[in-house]
Amino acid sequence: WNTGTGQCDVTITDNRKVSSLCALEDGRVASGSAKTVKIWNTGSGQCEQTLTGHSEEVLSLCALGDGRMASGSQDKTIKIWNTVTGQCDLTLTDHRKWVTSVCSVGDSLASGSH
Repeated sequence: WNTGTGQCDVTITDNRKVSSLCALEDGRVASGSAKTVKIWNTGSGQCEQTLTGHSEEVLSLCALGDGRMASGSQDKTIKIWNTVTGQCDLTLTDHRKWVTSVCSVGDSLASGSH
């Protein structure tokens, strides 16, 4: 959406429920749905990457800078992704329940859970 005009600039279509969105530093948008994170080109509306590795629905996303992002899932994990290569660099496993929110705090990551 264009917040100045109220007009829709581009429509991105995913056949699944989207539970989270995140703007990446390179201008692309990441969406969390089902067990995947998809990275979209905001100019064309096309999916450029599908990141797989979560075993349950992705509930939260957060850009970390330096070409990285975090995803929190119903599988009780947080994954740190390289958005250039699409590879998972790190999986954090200390949550006992769904990870419902992730947030960048400087060089650290804050997370919330049920």
